[in-house]
Amino acid sequence: MTGRILVVDDVATNRIVMKVKLAAACYAVDQADCGTAALIAARANPPDLILLDVVMPDMSGLEVCRKLKADPETADIPVILITALADRESKMAGLEAGADDFLTKPVDEVTLLARVRSLLRARETARELKHRGDPALGFAEAAAGFSAKEKPGRIALIAPGPKGAVLWKTALDDRVGGEVSILPRDAALSSFGVDDADAPDVFVIAADLSHRNEGLRLLSDLRSRPATRHAATVMILPGGDSERAAIALDLGAHDILYDPFDPQELAIRIRAQLGHKRQADRLRASLQVGLEMAVTDSLTGLHNRRYGLFELDRMLARQGQRVGVMLLDIDHFKQVNDTHGHSVGDKVLNLVARRLRAQLRGGDLLARIGGEEFLVALPECDRATALDCAERLRAAVADQPFAIGGGVPPLSVTLSVGIALAGTDTDETAQSLIDRADAALYGAKAHGRDQVTLSTLPAA
Repeated sequence: MTGRILVVDDVATNRIVMKVKLAAACYAVDQADCGTAALIAARANPPDLILLDVVMPDMSGLEVCRKLKADPETADIPVILITALADRESKMAGLEAGADDFLTKPVDEVTLLARVRSLLRARETARELKHRGDPALGFAEAAAGFSAKEKPGRIALIAPGPKGAVLWKTALDDRVGGEVSILPRDAALSSFGVDDADAPDVFVIAADLSHRNEGLRLLSDLRSRPATRHAATVMILPGGDSERAAIALDLGAHDILYDPFDPQELAIRIRAQLGHKRQADRLRASLQVGLEMAVTDSLTGLHNRRYGLFELDRMLARQGQRVGVMLLDIDHFKQVNDTHGHSVGDKVLNLVARRLRAQLRGGDLLARIGGEEFLVALPECDRATALDCAERLRAAVADQPFAIGGGVPPLSVTLSVGIALAGTDTDETAQSLIDRADAALYGAKAHGRDQVTLSTLPAA
């Protein structure tokens, strides 16, 4: 994994040593010798990650971190604080300032590089989600962290035994602002379905459960399952076990903590992971909305032309599938717009779409592909089925006038329908089938409208 890292330290020797270690791991390295220079560099050319010394003459690393996290341009840059201060107060202050991790000197190189890899992976995932969603959709990214309107986060504790789990829960209940539950090891894999909305937001897992490294194996399983792969994970490891800490981070753990741990530190780390998880969830939701918008007609809520043609091609590609295609066009629709205005015309389109949808099966395709033109595709459809369905659709629209309201009298609306059939032995494309249905639709219009016509043209 490559990336550009900003190393901030007022001691030149420390910067050089760190640069050598990072360069050996194929990272590009920028340097800053004070807090002010770090802020200028981060804003001018944002790095992928910042390694930040805490004690500096002009501005402490804590203050630099707070300024970085308060600036929208730099808030998502991961920050690792590095210091010789190993006391509890310094560590709490660093995490409260927004640092993603707090490492004490001398820094264990294995742990450092694993933490760098983990944070860069997480940032790249968030960046990719944002790239796919927000720029294309024009959606504003919601701020990370907690919102009073959001339901509390769900935290699941998987500890070595019932007693340990109860101790963890007691220590966290009033500190994390979420729902804390104890989850037996086996239940972590069996309690959630393929896409379970009730899966925990954060798992806190002991590396050693009933057997050594059992927690690491569980971590790997959770990261590979659809229902839990997006959950954040915090691994609790025996004190000083840097080798397994690196393994846990490379397996996908979002954070690590050594036992015995400070409950307040664990709570801060959990809150941070809840914030990251919520932001990622919002980005995924925005992306999902965008995908739906890309294939949906905004007026009627039906599929749009792009999706209709794509899905029809998929139907035709399935071996042995007989497909019936209809093009439906509202007769004299221009007169509706000219007489009553486009708002009434839009309402007619919506009401027609509802009636058509009510007549179709779940596996049938219905799309609006033009101003007043609709596409229907029926899988496993023969001539009689297609004619019967087309007549139902025509009658559903024609047999009862549409109540518009607003002083507009009920409007009688009719459809013309053209049908084309694709057999099991044709190599017909969606467009050629639509062309045949369109020719049949033209025939229905030419013969008086409000009728169904079956294509007599041979399959392409």
